[in-house]
Amino acid sequence: MNKRDRVDEFLEDGLYLDPPVFDRAIIGVCHRFGMEPVIAYDRKKVIDILARDMSREDAEEYFEFNTIGAWVGEQTPVFIEVIK
Repeated sequence: MNKRDRVDEFLEDGLYLDPPVFDRAIIGVCHRFGMEPVIAYDRKKVIDILARDMSREDAEEYFEFNTIGAWVGEQTPVFIEVIK
């Protein structure tokens, strides 16, 4: 079972980042009071994936403007800063 199949067990209409290579950065489902659950991504892993095709600085800027900065409704994913 892949990550999308596992996430779909919790969500009816999960909003995934495109392209599917970002599925590698999925860390789970975020449950919020009074709101529908959404897909949770590891922020660093998303930027790492972007940095494969651009500089790290450009990847971080792209992420801040085009990913976190893109509100697409109640199903907008969340991005977690994983603390180890």
